Order: sequence, then C-alpha cells, then structure tokens
Amino acid sequence: MVKRYFIYLTFIYLKNFLILLGGLSIAFAVIDYFQYAKDIEDSSNLHILYIFYMWQEALSLLYPLALIFALIMTKIGLIKTNTMGILHAFGYSAKRLFLPFLLVASVVYLALVTLHTTEFSYAKDKAKSLLAKQYNAHAVKDLFFKYDNSFVYINSLDRIKKHITDMTIFKVNNQQILYTIHANEALYNGKSWDAKDATLRIKHYKDNNLTHFNTIKVPHIVTLEGYRPKVIESLFEGKALTIVDAFQTWRILSLQGMNSDKIRSSMYEKIVFPLFAFGMMTILFFSMPIYARFTNISRLLALTIGATFLVWGLFFGLHHLGSNSVITPELTSILPIVLLSLYGWYLANKIRI
Repeated sequence: MVKRYFIYLTFIYLKNFLILLGGLSIAFAVIDYFQYAKDIEDSSNLHILYIFYMWQEALSLLYPLALIFALIMTKIGLIKTNTMGILHAFGYSAKRLFLPFLLVASVVYLALVTLHTTEFSYAKDKAKSLLAKQYNAHAVKDLFFKYDNSFVYINSLDRIKKHITDMTIFKVNNQQILYTIHANEALYNGKSWDAKDATLRIKHYKDNNLTHFNTIKVPHIVTLEGYRPKVIESLFEGKALTIVDAFQTWRILSLQGMNSDKIRSSMYEKIVFPLFAFGMMTILFFSMPIYARFTNISRLLALTIGATFLVWGLFFGLHHLGSNSVITPELTSILPIVLLSLYGWYLANKIRI
C-alpha cells in the first residue's frame, strides 16, 4: 500500500512542476512569438500555430529545469513550514523522502523521450517553415550522397509523399564507373526504395579506357535500404530527427564510414542531456537543510537556482562543442552526466538521516 507521505509529496511536487513548466514554456513561446510575429503571414491561424510549435519546443528544452526548480520550490516550502523536520521525526529517512521526487521525474523523462519518437521532434522546424512562408514545401532538391560503394544523385525528394523524382546511382570501383542506374521515380516501401522502369548502363573498359556500354531496361530495382525520407532530408538540410530516425541515420553513417558526430549529439540531446536534472535534483535535495532554524531561505533559494543555471549552462555549452565536432560527443554529453550523477549518488549515501 502506498504511504500517505508518498502521495502527499508526489502531489505537491507534481503540482509545482506543472505550474513551473507551464509558466516557463508559455513565457518562452510568447516572447519568441513577439520577436518574429512580423515575419508570419497575416493569418490568426498561422500565428496560433507558431506559438503552439514553439511551446512544444519549449517543453522539450525546459522540462529538466522545471524538474529541478520544482524540487527546490517544494523542499523550501516544506522547510519553511517545518514539515520536512516533522517527516524525519516520524522516522522517514532522506532517501525515502526523495523517492516521490524521483518517481515523478522519471515518469516525466520517459514521457518526453517517448514524444521525441513522434512528430513532436519537428516542432521547431515547423515553426521555421511558418517564418519562411513555406507551408507546403516538402520537396528537397539536388541531393548527392554515398551509398555503399556507389554514389547517388536525386533531383527531388518529397518526404511527405515518400517519392523520389529522377534518381541516378553510380557504381564506382578504382575511380571507374562500372555502371549507372537511372530511374524517373522511386517510392519508399517502409524499408527501401522501389525504382520503377529503371535504365541500367553497364560500362566496358579496356586498358582503363571506356570501349562501349550496354543498356538494359529493368522494370523494378530495390535500392537505398534503410534510407528513410526524413533521414535523407536531415542529412542535407540539418533538420531535426526523431530518436528512431536519428538512430537509423547514425547506423547508416557508421556503415558508410562517415562522420556521425552531429547525429550522435542530436540523439544525446534528447536522451542523455535531460538526465542532468536527476543528478542536480539528488545533489540539491541531500545538500539542502532540513529545518528552517538558522537557515536563510532567500540565500538558499538564490544559491540553488544559481547553481542550477550554472550547471545547465555549462552542460549546454559542452553539448554544442560536441555537436560541432570540436570534442567527441561522448565526452561532452555522457561523461559530464555520469560525473554529476556519481557525485549525487555519493551525497545520497553520505547522508545518514
């Protein structure tokens, strides 16, 4: 049976978290809207849509801070009313009292990670398209990339219709084109692309000189396995990716022997970076006093919020160094989180009450 203290602390913390996240995210979206409102077409629907997209982006960006600030707000409230001291007097240890905060934070984290496997990840890109007045611009033009030991040119890719127009594949070996495959169109089948009515031209060489070639009409060719439409678009336009598409892109780039720092950093931003909130919550919860006596509440509030912004800013800066390949993303995203978490675990085990 769930203890009453657990329900009580969970309710207070969740309430404070929702208030803070709602306030911060709405303020972020509205401030951003007033900066760029003049660039949006004169339509109330588009203006509301822009605010909604930026609110989604704000949720993704600010929820770790809201988790930490809600913990600070909740514990300071419990300290001021001496509730925290009373709970300890009833025999509840600091670790048991921390469990409701940890549970709420874990559920929120899992919910946001799940959202990042959906269209939620594209909120900022959708907002940018409204500013650029590109409401139905789904096509990407003139793409050229490597696929296995071949090179691929695509004249146009429509990621919504999952349709490629005018695709040419060049098979290369020892700086010679062995054959080319040209198709006027290709459709994505969920795993690969089906090129219809393709033309295969096989080159023949003698003493490294092209002598002749054969032309063969092929009704159906399956190619570009694993290259999802959104993956191809992101590779060339730097668009956001869901966690699933980012992982798929990472796998493709690794197989092609290409640099995947930016993609790995994008994945870590959604999965690893928010985990700094758990480390900070642990450190702050077990560092803050229990009783209001001899405690300067205003000074405590300023120190905890200042420390949170300092750590968040430091981690945010390190993340950008990783995304720009200045430092390996694992060193800028994973290592700092691990070190912060280890310090939090050390403090939690050091406390005896």
